[in-house]
Amino acid sequence: MSLKILVDSASDLTPEEATKLNVTLLPMKVHFGDKDYLDKIDITNNEFFEKLIESDTLPTTSQISPYDYEEALKEAMGPDDEALILTLSSRLSGCYQSACLAASEYDGRVKVFDTLNVCVAEMLFVLEAVRIRDEGKSVDEIIESLSGDIKKVKLVAMLDTLEYLKKGGRINSATALAGSLLGIKPVITIYDGEVALLGKARGSKNIHNKLVELISASGGIDFSRAFRFVYSGTDRTLLDKYIADSLHLLPSGVDPYNPEYITGIGCVIGTHVGPGAVGVAFFAR
Repeated sequence: MSLKILVDSASDLTPEEATKLNVTLLPMKVHFGDKDYLDKIDITNNEFFEKLIESDTLPTTSQISPYDYEEALKEAMGPDDEALILTLSSRLSGCYQSACLAASEYDGRVKVFDTLNVCVAEMLFVLEAVRIRDEGKSVDEIIESLSGDIKKVKLVAMLDTLEYLKKGGRINSATALAGSLLGIKPVITIYDGEVALLGKARGSKNIHNKLVELISASGGIDFSRAFRFVYSGTDRTLLDKYIADSLHLLPSGVDPYNPEYITGIGCVIGTHVGPGAVGVAFFAR
């Protein structure tokens, strides 16, 4: 008997990382005009953002269906295996409900965990689940540990604009207006499973200071655990500048330019944040 872990592509885990971790990655769908794409399979990150920048039509995303979860479970599980499905926040997508419907067919052998997060913050839950699984712990022990981390996992990100989140229905017009002033960059987080505006800043120095301030207010980064820098767009120039400005805050022995610590946002999250976002996901101390 073995334990299988499944996660949606909103975690921005790459197929290569999923294979290395022995995790089943379920792609969400992105609808762009009259074409549908499977995230991280049919279109690369760069191809997506090039289309997003050039297109007058905003893409849309769709949740993973119960059928897709059922098919993934059939392929991943043997007759005596158990499974744990991790999902992005149930307050941002219906994936959690779809996963629960699929799990109900397995008489308790499949458990579903709502990370109440998304993007690389959701990925941190995956990395933690894999670590505990590889220690030989049970699925219930994994869920107990992950539940204790719900309030510790933080995502702090600066966006170029809130317009994509507004058009996608993830924030209301009043919140979008608050972050739309000329030259002002909004800083967001995920709070209680939903997108929340943390603050605003103008100019690269002030933006960096605001990110540092908000990270500190969240408890600071526990560098003994996994963390990830994240960016959106066709290049990571903005992220590299942010990292360069943050070197003095990192402990010795941590190479922030190591690809292990850097993730590019894919189609699903890119649809809602647009290009030009930078951020970090971490376990708070």
